[in-house]
Amino acid sequence: MQHDAAVMANQMKFNRRQFLRTATTAAFSGLMLNNLSAVAGERTTTIKHPLITDPNGLLDLPEGFTYQIISQLGDAMSDGMHVPDAADGMGCLPLDNDRVVLIRNHELTPQALSAQPDSIVSHRSPQAYDSFADSTSLPGGTTSLIYHLGKGKVESQFVSLSGTIRNCAGGITPWNTWLTCEEDVTRSGDLLQPAIQAKTETETETETETETGDTARQDHGYVFEVPASARGPVEPVPLKAMGRFNHEAAAVDPRTGIVYMTEDRGDSLFYRFIPHTAGKLTDGGRLQALVLIEQNQFDTRNWQQTGMPLQRWYATRWIDLDDPHAPADDLRLRGYASGAAVFARGEGIHWGDNELYFCCTNGGIKQLGQVMRYQPSAAEGQAGEESAPGRIQLFAESTSAAMYNYGDNLTVTPFGHLLVCEDQYTQVVNNQLRGITPDGRIYSFARLRAQTELAGACFSPDGSTLFVNIYSPAKTLAITGDWSKIKALAV
Repeated sequence: MQHDAAVMANQMKFNRRQFLRTATTAAFSGLMLNNLSAVAGERTTTIKHPLITDPNGLLDLPEGFTYQIISQLGDAMSDGMHVPDAADGMGCLPLDNDRVVLIRNHELTPQALSAQPDSIVSHRSPQAYDSFADSTSLPGGTTSLIYHLGKGKVESQFVSLSGTIRNCAGGITPWNTWLTCEEDVTRSGDLLQPAIQAKTETETETETETETGDTARQDHGYVFEVPASARGPVEPVPLKAMGRFNHEAAAVDPRTGIVYMTEDRGDSLFYRFIPHTAGKLTDGGRLQALVLIEQNQFDTRNWQQTGMPLQRWYATRWIDLDDPHAPADDLRLRGYASGAAVFARGEGIHWGDNELYFCCTNGGIKQLGQVMRYQPSAAEGQAGEESAPGRIQLFAESTSAAMYNYGDNLTVTPFGHLLVCEDQYTQVVNNQLRGITPDGRIYSFARLRAQTELAGACFSPDGSTLFVNIYSPAKTLAITGDWSKIKALAV
């Protein structure tokens, strides 16, 4: 359906919280603070409100906050399937005054099929985007959870997209859908891992691995759309005009309907998609990459030296990218050759108040992570943009693993801060949910005790509940507490 900009702006309930505020309104500063908005490396630390150790050994939270596991690996779902593993990006969309739908990605590759619940291993669906030669669906995709906020319980959950590969992150839209993104560029004809045959009545003890030489039947590397209204598997339509690349996440400007996208590569670009019809991505559009007007091929990564200092604004322009299907997986290479700026593994992205933020996982001189901030032009994507361009800045950059270590998914809190899920690449991880205040200070909101990552953080429309995934073994948590007390914590 078609939506003009005004309708989309009214519907974008998730963007109601302003992130751009003065420091005087940033009162949530009671947990381990580090000032990142000043000179890199300058730190002030206060620990007045430590996290409370979870007796169950899963997630430490501030005093007065609790979590509930609402879904986990192997749970029986309403459609007869069972919850798969690798819970990653997730979006929360309104259904009515009491209910929301959580649309949850599963970052599964064909190689992971054998480790999934039996119902996933043997799943054959005519709605699957891709499958093995024996018609077993590829295990990547999404599940949807209908959740009653008042009752605090899942009413139903089911597979809503299947047959894709490595659905990593994505983003909600103003027209009440979830964009789920493949972080994989497998081509049709590429060799996949052999399918694992399901257990039969006579195979009760072991599963049989069959060397079938299966190959992909479809190209991968696309964005798919899952509506909040879905009550079962949706038709898997790859949005090819939005580009074929190692997709990570997406965010939509409710004013224009433009979709901004990140790419999980060490030499990634920052993309935007200008749809021909706002709110109807299947109609196609223009794919573009960001360029800094000051310098072509600008390197924002700061790996060798600080080429992009903190909080300095840079005017931007955008260049068209032809052949978005990119059979050679070379969009980023062609874009860079034409002047596009390069980023260090673009990951989670979220729209705030007339601006967006996105993580660069291993950016910075210490390669511990950056957060970029982009403010669009008043004439974004239209005539007049050149004379009043958008702008970008390095909002935060970590210089110590203790302050911030490998940010991945992120969201905006009801009280105007960023909340970033860490995904550390060390043998022993200490992943946390890190908050960042509007003036760039960083703190710990939660600490994960399990040796895996946090992902998919998102708030209910009323701001009462924070949902977050534990990647593997997959769990989805609902976190509640008195958010006003958290905001009012004293240093």
